[in-house]
Amino acid sequence: MISQEHEATILRLYHAEKWPVGTIARQLGLHHGTVRRALRRCGVAQPVRRRRPSKLDPYLPFLTRTLQQYPELTASRLYAMARERGYQGSPHHFRHLVALHRPRPVAEAYLRLRTSPGEQAQADWAHFGKLRIGQAERPLMAFVMVLSWSRSIFLRFFLGSGMANFLRGHVAGFQAWGGCSRVVLYDNLRSAVLERRGDAIRFHPTLLALAAHHRFEPRPVAVARGNEKGRVERSISYIRQSFFAARQWTDLDDLNAQAAQWCEGIAADRRCPEQPELSVREAFEQERKMLLPLPEVVFPTDEIQVVAVGKTPYVRFDGNDYSVPHTRVRRSLMVVASPDQVRVVEGLEVVARHRRSYGHHEQIEDPAHLEELVATKRAAAEHRGLDRLQQAVPRSQQLFRLLAERGEKLASATKELLRLLELYGPLKLDQALEEALAKDSPHPQTVRLILERQQPSPNLPVALPEDPRVRNLVVRPHDLASYDPPSLEHADDDPDDDGN
Repeated sequence: MISQEHEATILRLYHAEKWPVGTIARQLGLHHGTVRRALRRCGVAQPVRRRRPSKLDPYLPFLTRTLQQYPELTASRLYAMARERGYQGSPHHFRHLVALHRPRPVAEAYLRLRTSPGEQAQADWAHFGKLRIGQAERPLMAFVMVLSWSRSIFLRFFLGSGMANFLRGHVAGFQAWGGCSRVVLYDNLRSAVLERRGDAIRFHPTLLALAAHHRFEPRPVAVARGNEKGRVERSISYIRQSFFAARQWTDLDDLNAQAAQWCEGIAADRRCPEQPELSVREAFEQERKMLLPLPEVVFPTDEIQVVAVGKTPYVRFDGNDYSVPHTRVRRSLMVVASPDQVRVVEGLEVVARHRRSYGHHEQIEDPAHLEELVATKRAAAEHRGLDRLQQAVPRSQQLFRLLAERGEKLASATKELLRLLELYGPLKLDQALEEALAKDSPHPQTVRLILERQQPSPNLPVALPEDPRVRNLVVRPHDLASYDPPSLEHADDDPDDDGN
């Protein structure tokens, strides 16, 4: 739209000065279509512009008929069909004409949906990029659940949208609200709906167990009816703009702490759309009384997976290896995982506990498991030494690689580097390795000389072998008086003297 001042200027230049439309448009910096619309609104009849004949004119009946039958057919396919019938025009002009003749769908009108307090909540996942953790790249997913009447938001971030995290989001949201709505509305998520044929719906059995535990009804929206869960969709857009944009955080726990603070602060202080005279916080206080009470027992949300232990004492879970006692090899065990901990269970016995790793191809070990294995099988000592060096001083991998390329023995190098690690510690050993590699002298003796130059080694007790004949040997001191005194008869003789 243009102002009345511009419209008056257009009329004056057109009637009084007799300027054509193109001149008026150039001088006023307007589009010629804008000038023509202004003249038409003021009753000025415009001459009918004669359309130039087009190469597509003979094919318009075919184009119109095809689009009426197949309105979603792509312009590239229509162009190929027209070329088969002799059309010689360019594809760009053809696309423009197809857009002009394609039938326009009638926009659908939607009813405004209203709910009662405590009646309905809406839940959905939102993707917020990816996180790099070690060698793994994990999706950062936000579980969002909104009470439809008060618009109270629950927000929790997870590293993935699996079923376990889906359940954890529900349980944490209900606990944050202090109750549960009678209906929870979902999109046709795989975590909620396994199969759907019209009104015949097969829910995920774990979701049905959660719903039975909390006494709510899971209800999916109709297919292609996103407006039915518009409250959670708008909340996700609000989260992206008001919370996540330009936010700084250190780890997932820090991000979730900030999310909880935002939900209880900024998000709760905004105006409630259902009750404009109330804030979301005030509306939620009214709706809280209408929520279903929570059960006394918390619904279990741990991940459970049966795993097979091979010939090495490790179980594979979520892309990482966790150690178990060596007595459990060649068995089937059960992994029970929470967001922070991984437990390995056999029957009713917990055989191993580890912190959970979200990296990839990582090896999480309990030193006690490996010590038992080493005590049982001494042949594992060398391999364990390499692992210990690689974990304590990662730069040692480069030195071993260069030693292997030069045909050097790795066993003696491992033994010497382990001794230096015990003597000087990982930090100084790493610095010495860096200097040795910089000098292109990847040898344990070079590393030892560098360390001794920086700090002479203290006197250490002699490490005796495990052989009891050596360890239990008692050396008794002998009286030197029983020995004959050294002879001085030929002390002055020069052994090289030939008598001359």
